[in-house]
Amino acid sequence: MTAKTASAPNTPNATNLPGTLLWQPSAARRERALVIAFEGWLARERGLRFGGYEALWQWSVDEPEAFWSALLAFFDVPMAQAPRRMRSDDPMPATQWFEGARLNLVDTLLRHTPGGTQPHTPAIVFEDESGGAGEISWPELRRQVGALAHTLRTLGVQPGDRVVGYLPNIPQAVVAFLAAASIGAVWALCAPDMGPVSVSDRYRQIEPKVLVAVDGYRYAGKPFDRRAALGDILDQLPTVSHVVWVPCLDPAPAPPAQAQARTVVHWADAVAGNAPLEPLALAPDHPLWTLYSSGTTGLPKAIVHGHGGVLANSLVAMVLHNDLHPGDRVLWAVNTSWMVWNAHVMGLLGGATIVLYDGSVTGAGGGGAAPDWAYLWRLVGRLRVTTFGVGAAIHHACLKAGVVPRQVADLSALHTVCSTGSPLSPEAYRWLYYDVKDDFWLNVVSGGTDIAGGFLVGLPTLPVHLGEMQCRALGASVQAWNDASQPVMDEVGELVCTRPIPSMPLYFWGDTDGTRYKESYFDTFHDAEQRPVWRQGDWLRLVARPEAVGGIIYGRSDATINRQGVRMGTAELYRVVEGLDDVLDSLVVDLEYLGRPSYLALFVQLRAGTTLDEPLRRRIGQALRTALSVRHVPDEILQVPVIPKTVTGKKLELPIKKLLLGHPAEQVLKRDALAQPESIDWYVQFAADYLARIAPEKLSI
Repeated sequence: MTAKTASAPNTPNATNLPGTLLWQPSAARRERALVIAFEGWLARERGLRFGGYEALWQWSVDEPEAFWSALLAFFDVPMAQAPRRMRSDDPMPATQWFEGARLNLVDTLLRHTPGGTQPHTPAIVFEDESGGAGEISWPELRRQVGALAHTLRTLGVQPGDRVVGYLPNIPQAVVAFLAAASIGAVWALCAPDMGPVSVSDRYRQIEPKVLVAVDGYRYAGKPFDRRAALGDILDQLPTVSHVVWVPCLDPAPAPPAQAQARTVVHWADAVAGNAPLEPLALAPDHPLWTLYSSGTTGLPKAIVHGHGGVLANSLVAMVLHNDLHPGDRVLWAVNTSWMVWNAHVMGLLGGATIVLYDGSVTGAGGGGAAPDWAYLWRLVGRLRVTTFGVGAAIHHACLKAGVVPRQVADLSALHTVCSTGSPLSPEAYRWLYYDVKDDFWLNVVSGGTDIAGGFLVGLPTLPVHLGEMQCRALGASVQAWNDASQPVMDEVGELVCTRPIPSMPLYFWGDTDGTRYKESYFDTFHDAEQRPVWRQGDWLRLVARPEAVGGIIYGRSDATINRQGVRMGTAELYRVVEGLDDVLDSLVVDLEYLGRPSYLALFVQLRAGTTLDEPLRRRIGQALRTALSVRHVPDEILQVPVIPKTVTGKKLELPIKKLLLGHPAEQVLKRDALAQPESIDWYVQFAADYLARIAPEKLSI
């Protein structure tokens, strides 16, 4: 019998204590779990038996060749040629995986067709806030992907060419990605709510040949025509020779003039016909996609992952740990600029149906109505979703809005609720277990765009404790290290991965000597043999329990901006803000703490005689919203006397962030290293006032 021990939020009893047991899996839930089937397979096929999850995890990191070989065999991954070895001996980041193999991710993603595991369930269910809805069967998905792949070939797309999207969370985005990947093209995707500067900064680096784009999108009941923005983007992308045009707002919209100057192919024509899908057999390190993460200087980092690494790591993180089975219906409410969109599509690997929702998480609204935070929960009930995931910020918003999902929706099909993107507070854990339903698995995960997967994950065979993620991912040697490069348990340290995993980036696009890649992850920590160790940039406390080592993420440990799960660089904001005539200089920090809303603060140094009044605040916010996205708009804009910098001209982003997290000034900066030592005084006083205002009695870092 599953234990439900949670009580109402804010009820003062033992269930408010960190680490309180909230849920235990029933015997039936354990028996159904894929990880139990995997352990049974290991016993039968490899003669390996383990005394619990932690022992299985330890084997997976100690014997990586054996683990990854077993994983690929367990999932019966189709390959044109098997690897001659699983992993090279080169240290990170030079480690090579699955050498000699020939494969294509799309072969595994689309093998669930008639005669396969689930011939009668759809591959995709989709809906948008304006009422559009439908399903795509596995055979129809395969047909569309094959047809579009044929079209891309006729347009001259060769392996290694780039195909990019400017698309919302609609089926066409999935089809376009799979078609590009099947022929060896490199995919990238941005949501159409991103402004021309953000999109151009990303795509200009990789010089795409084909752009798949919508005319616009609907959000919160309003249409947003993006043709002018698309024209501005195309102005910056001279390498785009073809535009695949996807009507979204209007059945017959005219593409912008910049698109018409290229070859325009309409979506209906691009996916017509029955060309067979024949995925090209590729080396495992053939680039699959670029994902974009932040850079504190310069352009966003274009992170390149390969077919083999994404396939292997997604089978672990998205299928095995998420316990996806054929017939499951999985809905992640995501923006297509977020890596979780890519991860959501990987649900197809397990034969699950992916449910796409396009629109506001609070529905169409209109007429000045208050946001409807129960909207997604009703959608989950109506579409018979079994696994539902959102960013932690949405769970927190539902909690604050007083939503009681069990009262507004039929959640009888729902057996798993997921959360990621930022830390989930203990209050949200309690709310979910009190107000959703009596028996479900709460799967809270933390990973990153950098690895296209998870470091801290869940399993339905393990108990859920208040405020904690359940375990470390199989194959990922995750530890928390202090400043002396020593592993620590039950205290906050830096999240590191001491051994390579397959989905670590192949490289950053344009980073010819690998300098930027190494500086991003490998400059801080080395092991006892002086081999580089991956640093993720998150504060982590590992918690040892009898069944597994779990963890708690406390937020970013670097200057990266993390808004609703989308990673952004400070340099993007500076380009826009400092392009305004009234702004001389600026500095931005993003504060994340467990259990509190994130806080994005923008400090601006203005020209002499200029005051930060309300019209200027609005102008700054609108400039960021238009050029970048609404996620870039700060929570607060503050005028400062000067932006503090080092003697080499580097802005003090991380020291200012640490001041606002409660670190003593003498521990986070050295005045004699500053170009103007007195420039820090204003921030020290502001941090003291800010901390007094938010009363952070239990800030943990």
